[in-house]
Amino acid sequence: MDPDPGDKDEEDVLHGAVRMDSRKHNYRPGQKIRVAVIGGGLVGLSTAICITESLPQCSVTVISEKFSPNTTGDVAAGCLIPHPYPNTPLHQQEDWFKETFDYLFKLANSSEAGEAGIHLISGWQIFKSAPKETHPFWWQIVLGFRIMSDAELAKFSSYTFGQAFTTLKCQASQYLPWMEKRFKSNGGNLESRKVNNVWDLHGTYDVVVNCSALGSRDLFGDQSIYPVKGQVLEVNAPWIKHFIRDGHGNSYIYPGISVVTLGGTRQMDDWSCLPNAQATKGILDRCCHLEPSLCGVSVIQEKVGLRPTRSALRLEKDILIKNGQQLLVIHNYGHGGGGFSIHWGTAKTATQLLQELFPLIHNISMHSKL
Repeated sequence: MDPDPGDKDEEDVLHGAVRMDSRKHNYRPGQKIRVAVIGGGLVGLSTAICITESLPQCSVTVISEKFSPNTTGDVAAGCLIPHPYPNTPLHQQEDWFKETFDYLFKLANSSEAGEAGIHLISGWQIFKSAPKETHPFWWQIVLGFRIMSDAELAKFSSYTFGQAFTTLKCQASQYLPWMEKRFKSNGGNLESRKVNNVWDLHGTYDVVVNCSALGSRDLFGDQSIYPVKGQVLEVNAPWIKHFIRDGHGNSYIYPGISVVTLGGTRQMDDWSCLPNAQATKGILDRCCHLEPSLCGVSVIQEKVGLRPTRSALRLEKDILIKNGQQLLVIHNYGHGGGGFSIHWGTAKTATQLLQELFPLIHNISMHSKL
């Protein structure tokens, strides 16, 4: 007896499957298309999962020097509030955010939510003066978006305008290991090593998916990507139940499952991963101004991450040529500080780009056998 179609649709949505018909493509019959994903952080893992669940004719290996808890994603607060990418079309950013929000919302309402560390979070984004656009491009995607009332704004004496809404938050310390587990349960492989030369993967893999973030400077000669150092504090403040975010600055308070994350800093071209005492004091001072009950709070941990930033997120196909040989590459990097807000949307786009390469993969394979 066939399963109920409705049950199948619900399962596909939960697992983020991209519905693609592999019969339209002439990939090598009986053989898996060998895919190497470089980068074991948020973007690399989500892309690898999406490929394994959408294109079963692919075998996927994630190769990375670092995995959780030592990735940039482990430092992020993981709250889904997009920031704009100036040179990326706004409609594309909206699509990526909606796909990510919908995917995580279903996960938050599943039995896996506790292990994955996904939950809903409500709060305020406040401004000292009203922004040019009172409703950001994503306002209809989050839940219950509205302009704050005067009574709510009375809590923030230095601010004159605010937005209230409910969004989603990922506890990175749970979400990243959960993704690793899910990827392996899909038949994926994790390989812990540094890729020093992308051509070392030629012949072993049919396609390379580049999610190496700042590593793209050396691997692919992209000097346009640079680090923006971010420092956050994890504090013990279980009474904080609402997020507070300064819409114009770097100050934010995000309550999580076990800790509250206070931030933050934005230091361009700073490669140091060491916490800075002055930055810690500045974060505490600014967050205590937003929420006076935090004065004297106990700091559990100082964390630093390097946001991989460029003028536009790079998500495209590429063909490298060397000594008459071709190496097929899909780039998916440059998410800056907004990775959590769009990671599943960009993973789906990267997966679609991979499917578009199937005919070329077949041609290269057939040519190599002649």
